[in-house]
Amino acid sequence: MLVLDCTLRDGGYYNNWNFPQRVVEQYLQAMDAANVDIVELGMRSLKNEGFKGAAGFTTDEYLDTLPLPPSLKVGVMVNASELVTASSLEEALVSLFPKNADESKVDLVRIACHVHEFEQALPSCKWLKDRGFLVGFNLMQVAERSRDEVEALALAASKYDIDALYFADSMGSMGPEQCKKIITWFKKHWNGAIGIHTHDNMGLALQNTLQAVNDGVTWLDATVTGMGRGPGNARTEELVIEVADLKSININMVPLMSVIRSFFQPLKNQCSWGSNPYYYLAGKYGIHPTYIQEMMGDSRYSEEDILAAIEHLKLEGGKKFKLDTLDSTREFYIGEPRGSWNPTDIFEGKEVLLLGTGPGVAEHRTALESYIAKNNPVVIALNTQSSIAQSLIAFRVACHPVRLLADCSAHAQLPQPLITPASMLPEDVLDALKDKKLLDYGLSIESDTFSFGSQSSVLPTSLVICYALSAITAGKASKLLMAGFDGYSADDPRNSEMNKLLKLYASQEQALELLSVTPPRYEIKSQSIYGLME
Repeated sequence: MLVLDCTLRDGGYYNNWNFPQRVVEQYLQAMDAANVDIVELGMRSLKNEGFKGAAGFTTDEYLDTLPLPPSLKVGVMVNASELVTASSLEEALVSLFPKNADESKVDLVRIACHVHEFEQALPSCKWLKDRGFLVGFNLMQVAERSRDEVEALALAASKYDIDALYFADSMGSMGPEQCKKIITWFKKHWNGAIGIHTHDNMGLALQNTLQAVNDGVTWLDATVTGMGRGPGNARTEELVIEVADLKSININMVPLMSVIRSFFQPLKNQCSWGSNPYYYLAGKYGIHPTYIQEMMGDSRYSEEDILAAIEHLKLEGGKKFKLDTLDSTREFYIGEPRGSWNPTDIFEGKEVLLLGTGPGVAEHRTALESYIAKNNPVVIALNTQSSIAQSLIAFRVACHPVRLLADCSAHAQLPQPLITPASMLPEDVLDALKDKKLLDYGLSIESDTFSFGSQSSVLPTSLVICYALSAITAGKASKLLMAGFDGYSADDPRNSEMNKLLKLYASQEQALELLSVTPPRYEIKSQSIYGLME
């Protein structure tokens, strides 16, 4: 049974593989003391785009600068995509590994492989073995493959002298039973060592790894503090304890805990890898964790946006990460706006109360409901806000493409007519809303622009607050009150982004005065709903 720590490789996605030399030296001593067998010290790559630190290339020259404990074997990883797309497989390998194993500090080469690349990449095994290297193949996204497909992969592997055939739980969607099935399928044609690389979306990385040990897996991946893309991996500091128990040996955890305290934990606090409810949902529904990582690192995505995106990806499929899938949601309404409804039909000369999605609506529900009953404003709710009595809400408004795609089934059940860019929505959304009364007010997105037309507007963003303001303004309302626009904590960049948008709106000649009647963090005028009750 071998423990392979791949912190400097898998963790490099957070810091561009730029680990300080002193940290690497401390890390190596910690791995030695914890009885880790192999350290995968980084990538080898033919690509040099953007800055990457030493672990992004893990050259022989770099390895020669490290105090490598004799007990540790050294590994590097290569992406199969670089091999199979090269004009010559041999030339690519010569460039990546100019020295034979007896001249290099590298003992193990692992090739990370998508299923469709596997058979093309397999011949690289012979080239590497002939030069004295141990060779492993990491098959990614195997959880999504059928029994026949997995058995065929094992059969193809059996024709080569591979030291370890790994399967990676790329989506973090596996449970122990599924791990067991895949191992069984591998064993039909593969008699060599099997390895496992787990992700911790659902908090099962260690459990899956230990179950795999029970089922005959002997190569086990982990990273310090679980450092790795998205939810991260099985944690080395936990796995080595379990393996030590299985082997009935003593290990020294002090150096490892020391380097965690001094370097890895502060970096984790900064970068926020590790499981959370978003990654859990991504694992549960087979959504690529990079979608979550990207949204969590983008202040434009609120909690509601992330959950809505997950719901959409669950329905539409998100197994393969494509940045333009997220980007497209920001460009959904590019082009000439189309609409057929004029908001003056309901707003002209009327007082409007606009309900945001913040907790202020629920907190001040009684006062808001009393005010509505006494003053009879036109009550508009953003999205699916339902913190006051449904009978008091006259209309709803929704346009944010990701949110709308996720919420269309909920809107279909809510009684209020929906103000939305109906003429510009995809057919699947329209179909879900086929029994709903839609008020078709179009929009188009253009930077730094508010323009209020009779049947459509041009806006700087597809955020629903901007769309609602445009419809109310174009509808020539006489007064606008706002509730539930609580905003975010003081240092959250989303506050400044929203303040910029509201300031841009306020600068327009047709703009209405924005008056919040519950506590806002945005830079808008406010009064108390309780002072308006007399």
